[in-house]
Formats: sequence, C-alpha cells, structure tokens
Amino acid sequence: MTYARPADRMGALRLHLNENTGGCSQAVIDAIRQLTAEDVAYYPDYAALTRECAEYLGVREGQLVLTNGLDEGLLAATVSAFRLFRGTSELPEAIIPTPAFEMYSIFVKAAGGRTVSIPPKPAFEFQLQEVCDALTPRTRIIFLTNPNNPTGQIIPREALRDIARRVPAEVTVVIDEAYYDFCGETLLPEIDAHPNVIIGRTFAKAHGLAGLRAGCLIGDPDRLNQIREAVPPYSLSVFAAAGWRAALRDREYLGWYRTQVEESKELLYAACERLGLQYWRSAGNFVLINVSRVGDPGEIVDAMATRGILVRDRSKDPGCGGCIRITAGLVRHTEIVIEALEGLCAAP
Repeated sequence: MTYARPADRMGALRLHLNENTGGCSQAVIDAIRQLTAEDVAYYPDYAALTRECAEYLGVREGQLVLTNGLDEGLLAATVSAFRLFRGTSELPEAIIPTPAFEMYSIFVKAAGGRTVSIPPKPAFEFQLQEVCDALTPRTRIIFLTNPNNPTGQIIPREALRDIARRVPAEVTVVIDEAYYDFCGETLLPEIDAHPNVIIGRTFAKAHGLAGLRAGCLIGDPDRLNQIREAVPPYSLSVFAAAGWRAALRDREYLGWYRTQVEESKELLYAACERLGLQYWRSAGNFVLINVSRVGDPGEIVDAMATRGILVRDRSKDPGCGGCIRITAGLVRHTEIVIEALEGLCAAP
C-alpha cells in the first residue's frame, strides 16, 4: 500500500486536505523573514521551541518530542513499537479501527508489521469491545484518531481510558489528536496516569503550518526516549522552528480561525438539510457528506474540480460509501462550495 497523493489543480480552492484555508498567521511570515544567512547555514537549535511548545501544551519538556509533521512522529512510534518484537518469526501487529487516516497502514507496512483493521459500526460508534477483542500477543501498537478522520466523530474519554488500562504495558496506544484545536477534547491532562499512551498533535490545521511540517508526540519520557531513537536529530528546518514559535504566540489568530471553522460547519450542515443530504456533525475542520442521492461521489468530486473546487472522495473508506469530505475553513470559501453543491443537486 502506498499513499495516493490527491490530485491538485493550480489556483483551485483547496478543500480536500483539511488545510487551513486562511493561511498561517502573519506573525509566522514575519518570523521567517527575520532569519539571517547564518541561521540558514547552521543546524537549528530547538531548545527555545521545545521550551515554548511544552509551556503551550502544559507538559514537561521530557514529555515532548518535536517531529517533522505529525506523520514523522507516527512513523517513529510505529518503528519503536515494532523494534521491541525482535527475536520472533511472527509479524508485529497494529490495531486500527476504521475508517482511519490511511497513513497508519502505510507506516505499519513500512516498519514491517501487519495491520489488523476493525470494521466500522453503522453509525460510526467507537468499536471499543472490538478493539479489545483484537488484542493478541503480537499486538504492539493501537492507532486511535480523536476526533476521527474522515467522520469527525469523538471517541468517548472513558473508552480511551478503558483501552489504556486493558492493553499490556508493552503495547503503545497512539491517540492522534490532529484536530484537537477544533474540539478541545483530549486525554492530555491524564497522560501521567497512562504511561503506555502517546498523544500526537499537529500544528498544520488550526495554526496553518502544513507547509512547514510541525508536529509533536507527548507521553511518558521513557517511552519517548525509545521513539527519539527513530527521529533524526535535525529533522525540523530552521524555517519550521522560527515559524512554529511565532504561531504559538499568536492566540488571537488561532481563535479567529476556530470561529471561521465553526461557522463554516454550521453553514454546511444547513445546506445538507436543505438538499436532503446525509451528513455527520464533525468535531474536526471538515464534514463528511453522503452525496449518493445526487450521483456517484467520484463524479461529484470531478464536477467540483471543473468549477475550481477540490473536495475529497472518501467513498472507498470502510463504512463511507457514497461520501465526500469537505474542509470547513473560511466562511467565504464555504459559501463558494455550498453554491456549487446546490448547483449540482439542482442539475437534471
């Protein structure tokens, strides 16, 4: 399995990758412009960024690993978990409730393991018992996305606690909180009570740093030390380090963009109600919509693209037949995609 990079189109409205459609804070651009020729020529020092990021998250520095995007952290966590399974001819296993971020399975394959996929329930309720039933002596990592991508559904906190308590100590439970900034739901305040839990965060979404690749892992220092062995010492560029620090400080921009996302989601919900389209209320910055009443989702995506709007076909994800996913960002962008969706629904 390899990652199929979604098609792009120059100048199109990008509502297919859950990016920040308003761009990053101007403070980020200003910080990058202040870098000198010497800054670029030397290997970066991450001390200030580590300190400020730990303060921002409310954790100790030893509980934090900075990574080149959250993807690097997820791959490193997988490699670290599987390394502990040496000395056996059997493949280590990763449990992944579906639908899920497709990179999990790609990382598992790259690290030499086997994916155990948990099928979705009809209304996307979290598969707590099914995850626990899938545990075997070969299980080394469990990937949980909260809120889920592409459904936007929240995993109940008690379910997360239950899994953390029930799995063996050698199993790493990764809680991917990529969309935390849009819902505020997190297990982070309880991280000290669950040394087998690793929380992943990205600053690509609400902070608009997808192009800088800014992510981190938070967890027990001893477990993180094993993960650090799989992370290159200078994987973050000096541009990422400078821009990241500036983004952390600009709370006003973060609050503004969150408000835009919430208003955009409400507009999408209302449009779906008018058009008779099934949708799921989302805790992320996107909405999953079943467009099968209108037509084939692939054709809908193509029709949107001809109008200069990129949305994502998620119909092949488990349980998501007939569905597309639309990023909810700036309100003015959401109004454009709604107008196009209404036109497609009205077409004979």
